[in-house]
Amino acid sequence: MTTMGAALTPAARLGVVAAALVASSTALAAVQEELLAKPYAVHARADEPLLQAINAATPITVNGQRFHGYTRWNVRWTFRWWRETSGRCTITAVTTRLHVELQLPELQRATPSQQAEFDRYLPALKQHEQGHVKFGRDAARAVDEGIAQLPAETECATLERRANALGQRIVQDHVEREKRYDLDTSHGATQGAKLKR
Repeated sequence: MTTMGAALTPAARLGVVAAALVASSTALAAVQEELLAKPYAVHARADEPLLQAINAATPITVNGQRFHGYTRWNVRWTFRWWRETSGRCTITAVTTRLHVELQLPELQRATPSQQAEFDRYLPALKQHEQGHVKFGRDAARAVDEGIAQLPAETECATLERRANALGQRIVQDHVEREKRYDLDTSHGATQGAKLKR
């Protein structure tokens, strides 16, 4: 992470699963997505570099370092199961919810040259943050499909444990992939999300 960088790895919270009985034989799956934009205002003085103005305005600080963009995603899932006449338990429906919070700067006061620099910078910053959003979407889809496709179990409690463990493994895998993404892109710098010092 650098002050030129764009993001920090999201802390994905692991889902809490509730199971209930339902009479059905086919597993239905659905991902529900909520995206919340939380811009923060930047008021640049005419005599200061844009980097300094955004660093002063950003509310995103980790270990003493300031960041200009931040994406936090959270995947939660619920499922229903049914005990078949054979006595085996099978997943009948899955609902997965993805909540994403995205923080980016919003330049509200600037000189024309600062505005021009910001207009070049912001699309690259957004592109980097959209990479983080994609990790959340991919995780939610993988959880949804993975739980829906679990084979039947002789014990319903075993099926519940397997579904929860699968969801947690998938989320953790995507969190690790995000860490590599930030390292590979230098938190967006290699994607153009950097400003003059």
